[in-house]
Amino acid sequence: MSRSYYYGISASLDMVPYTFIENDRVTVVPTVDKDWPLMLGREKGRCRKGPAAPEFEVEHVLPTLTRKAVEIIGARAADAKAGKPFFLYLPLNAPHTPIAPTKEWQGKSGLNHYADFVMQTDATLGAVMKALEKNGLTENTLLIFTSDNGCSPSADFPALLEKGHNPSYQFRGHKADIWDGGHHIPFIARWPGKVEPGTSSEQLVCLTDLMATCAAILGVKLPDNAGEDSVSMMMALQGTPTDLYTAMIGTRSTGWRETAVHHSISGKFSIREGRWKLELCPGSGGWSTPRDPQAVQQGLPKVQLYDMAGDVGEKVNVQEKHPDVVSRLTKLLEKYVADGRSTPGAPQKNEVAVDIWKPDKAQPVAKKQEKRKPAN
Repeated sequence: MSRSYYYGISASLDMVPYTFIENDRVTVVPTVDKDWPLMLGREKGRCRKGPAAPEFEVEHVLPTLTRKAVEIIGARAADAKAGKPFFLYLPLNAPHTPIAPTKEWQGKSGLNHYADFVMQTDATLGAVMKALEKNGLTENTLLIFTSDNGCSPSADFPALLEKGHNPSYQFRGHKADIWDGGHHIPFIARWPGKVEPGTSSEQLVCLTDLMATCAAILGVKLPDNAGEDSVSMMMALQGTPTDLYTAMIGTRSTGWRETAVHHSISGKFSIREGRWKLELCPGSGGWSTPRDPQAVQQGLPKVQLYDMAGDVGEKVNVQEKHPDVVSRLTKLLEKYVADGRSTPGAPQKNEVAVDIWKPDKAQPVAKKQEKRKPAN
């Protein structure tokens, strides 16, 4: 096996072509057209129809990726023990649409097939952990389990809420929104001897920080034009005291993240700093109600400011009470855009023009858009 190896699918599992790819070749040439329900057992809403390998079925993907990951760990184990570590990136198709748990997992949760799929995803993590243990790699391996966004409405929030489960927990909104239901995600790390078991951190981190974290572990200095928004989370992982954080803040290799910038599916920006979260849009910025055009119609302010220390559900907009915070955070976001980075270092050129203000005209939301179900 070569040092660099890929096995997987081309994108999300609701995007063509539907076939496995090994390194730079499809394993089976797509010769038929297929599509599947966005959720098993529900014909309302289907993924994109397009080229597929004849034997390809969506419920086979998660087990296949799990099996390949376990094989890779076994194949790399000897070299890892000899001082040649490996990096395994395992982006799963679950619990993304199409939501298709295998037969053995259907009904396991007692909620719906989305929850079944989540349980099957947990089992994949368990298989990876067992493979590390079997090959004697647990003690010297940093294992991270996380997600890239909040739960999609395709999970069927009403059905889950009816049975007492809220996928967004106490946060407002869901995937695609600017609110924390769209961005606040689980992040679990296991690293014996480095990360204290059973501990947690309140430090602000972002998935962009994984690059600087890996660089710090390897003792590599990132150049100014790489990972411009990445800050090592080593101190958060290792529970470094606050006084050391204060002394080191501002450096990418050892400092803690002071702010986080993110945006919604429509490109509406937000910046988080400590207790404050500023959102440069009047509504969800995404799929939840009110969407931005609806919020404009309702006369809602063009920006939202929330005190996350006491209002994690983003229910009370305090932008009128704290215009100084709104102004300061807006200017800070503008500086990040001008500098082409949010970390210390030489200014960089943005790949595209960045507009932090995308005004919405006060006009009715088309009925067709209102009824449309998101693809994922």
